[in-house]
Amino acid sequence: MNTVRGARERARIEVTAAIKDEARRRLAAEGAAKLSLRAVARELGMVSSALYRYFPSRDELLTALIVDAYDSVGAAAEEADARALAAGHPPRARWIAVCEAVRAWALEHPHEYALIYGSPVPGYSAPLDTVGPASRVGNTLIAIVRAAYAGRGLALPPLPDALRPEALRMTADFAEGLPPEVTAALVAAWAQLVGLISFELFGQFNRVVEDRAAFFAHAAGQLAHGVGLPAV
Repeated sequence: MNTVRGARERARIEVTAAIKDEARRRLAAEGAAKLSLRAVARELGMVSSALYRYFPSRDELLTALIVDAYDSVGAAAEEADARALAAGHPPRARWIAVCEAVRAWALEHPHEYALIYGSPVPGYSAPLDTVGPASRVGNTLIAIVRAAYAGRGLALPPLPDALRPEALRMTADFAEGLPPEVTAALVAAWAQLVGLISFELFGQFNRVVEDRAAFFAHAAGQLAHGVGLPAV
């Protein structure tokens, strides 16, 4: 009985993976807004009713793809930081390594990047299941800044009085222990990081920036400076 159950589970895992792989191909060809369970089933030689046993709706399939994408880029960021930390690099170099890992992942997975950081999919609302995976890159950057703050300290960025209540709220929500000045700068740096990558990926740097790797490394260093990380 256990052997039969194990075989069924392996088959389910394989079919689920095949469905998601085909859905990613459809994303690349047509975009998330046109993702259709019927089209995925047709390409896999399945009847729609069979596919619905794995993903009862388009939104559930989209959520699975979104979680996978967030987990993939999150793992890339965490692994880059772990390598930098093991090599004895200071927080600024760890920050830049993570930013470059996110960029490299985006260039390798442009359609998945567009799914999670591009235009919202009409009619789709991401469930709470996506929050944890979506936080992995940000939490990695926060951990680097928190380690620097606990060590040699940070150069606190300026914070307007009008923004302080909001910065305090954000600190309590996801950056406990950091000064509110740093939390506000972190949120701005995160938005700028996504913007830099999006500009490159979606063609906004065409005929503007040629050596994009060098430009990005410099910009990532500027973001590190903006959150108060020391130069060494």
